[in-house]
Amino acid sequence: MSAVGVSANRLEILQIAKAVAEEKAIDRTIVIEAMQEAIEKAAKSRYGQEHDIRALIDADTGEQTLWRVQTVVADEDIEDPAQQVSLSDAKKLDDAYEIGSEIKEELPPFDFGRVAAQTAKQVIMQKVRDAERERQYDEYKDRVGEIINGIVKRVEYGHVIVDLGRAEGIIRRNDGIPRENFQPNDRVRAYLYKVSRETKGPQIFLSRGHPDFMVKLFAQEVPEVYDGVIEIRACSRDPGSRAKIGVISNDSSIDPVGACVGMRGARVQAVVGELSGEKIDIIPWNYDAATFIVNALQPAEVSKVVLDEDERRVEVVVADDQFPLAIGRRGQNVRLASQLTGWQIDLVTETADSERYQKDFQARTELFMQALDADETLAQLLASEGFESVEEIAYVSPEDFISIEGFDLDVANEIQERAREYLDNLAAEQDAKRKELGVSDEMMNLEGMTVGFAVKFGENDITSVEDVAGLVPDDITGWREPGPDGKPVFQDGILKKGDMRKDDAQLFIMRARVAAGWIEPEALETLQAEMAAQAAGEESNLSEEDRALAALGEIGKSSEESGEIAEDDLIFDLDALAAEETATGDEAGPEDGDDAEPKE
Repeated sequence: MSAVGVSANRLEILQIAKAVAEEKAIDRTIVIEAMQEAIEKAAKSRYGQEHDIRALIDADTGEQTLWRVQTVVADEDIEDPAQQVSLSDAKKLDDAYEIGSEIKEELPPFDFGRVAAQTAKQVIMQKVRDAERERQYDEYKDRVGEIINGIVKRVEYGHVIVDLGRAEGIIRRNDGIPRENFQPNDRVRAYLYKVSRETKGPQIFLSRGHPDFMVKLFAQEVPEVYDGVIEIRACSRDPGSRAKIGVISNDSSIDPVGACVGMRGARVQAVVGELSGEKIDIIPWNYDAATFIVNALQPAEVSKVVLDEDERRVEVVVADDQFPLAIGRRGQNVRLASQLTGWQIDLVTETADSERYQKDFQARTELFMQALDADETLAQLLASEGFESVEEIAYVSPEDFISIEGFDLDVANEIQERAREYLDNLAAEQDAKRKELGVSDEMMNLEGMTVGFAVKFGENDITSVEDVAGLVPDDITGWREPGPDGKPVFQDGILKKGDMRKDDAQLFIMRARVAAGWIEPEALETLQAEMAAQAAGEESNLSEEDRALAALGEIGKSSEESGEIAEDDLIFDLDALAAEETATGDEAGPEDGDDAEPKE
């Protein structure tokens, strides 16, 4: 009878291991190993924690074996008699034993007490939970970026727990769509954006507010997107309210906007329905940043944009009546456009832009009157012709003056002579101030250093080559840091914004470090080579459209303006671009900037 009882117990162990493995979708071997560990822990509680006790369950028969193991060591090396045995004592048992051999002593079976059984249960449960988490991680780690279907299991404090079949995921409150309420047993689709190994809580994180969720939905609804004929290059969302996507076609015969909208808006409406009515603007993506920014701000009409490529900021000028449309409800339109393009957008009305221009024009007029000892009429004429500084007047080609109505060669020479005399006097004053501030002559020998720069460095207690060598580029050019409202605020550096590019500032500092003996000249040459290679790479990445525009002179200079333009800024005349780029993704809907719906 006892033999029958043992046999039944063995079968029961194997059945339990199989049932748990199937329920948790893990390997049966893991469950058996957990049982072995539980038996070992219970045996140590009975025979003593100091012993090395090992258990084995045969995966085929369910037979259990329990041993106490001792390791053979030299007679003088015994430290733990419970787990070690001397070589001389081992030889008494069997001459074959050597140092390092293990002596196994089989232990009799025993009945688990209540405490031991509870401990064993906890060990098995913990082992199974760990294996289940590892299985979930292995199953879903390679599915990041996919849309997952599931059933709502429960909702806790705004977090939605989703049953994925063999795992659970979570849509956290911030990852959901506002005002979207789920009830248990509702079916839900979400974007899998993260799988993590966490000891507690969910491992699979889902989102319905992620921009890539919309991209994947379009890939499901639009065959051209799925096949890669149409690319969604950018996406920005205000979940539950409005979104913008930038699309481009790799086939010139296919309209990317029309393909995404679909016949009678069927394709885009399918995505809108999944996103609880979120309105979508489909924008033609463009290699030219200015054109893309103009498209992204639709339905507002833009007059002019000025790009600051170093800081990825753009100033957009719109008509006064277009300003509310460009801003959108609660700033939504310009915020989404900024996220879509990756540029910080500053909106300015034509009135404010005109007032700023008049103020700048008046300042230049007064400067030219003082520097050239000229009357107001002549100074205004020079300012209206686009001269920005006295340096331009002093060193521009005389032919540029002669082309101005009423100017001849004698007048041009006289004006340039006065400009050069003014600059010489200014340089002498600045050099004297430079010496007064203690700026060294060695520092003046650095390539890129001017007397005016030296004065500004001296005013900031930078008076030697070593002082310059200890700077970083932001110290010279300025930097941005979060302000009280969280928005980035520009902090002035030693030089005025635009006086020196960040790359030039880095080279300037490196030259100072070479002069100070901090680094070898080869380091400077390597940096220059890297910058040249990077510039060449950027040039090679220009599209054919960019190259054509650059060749025609439409980048960097307006066809209606003859004035010089700052090196750091590119000004685009958008009249031609507006005629060329008329299609936008929110080609649908009333021009309220917020409630437009896509149409065919």
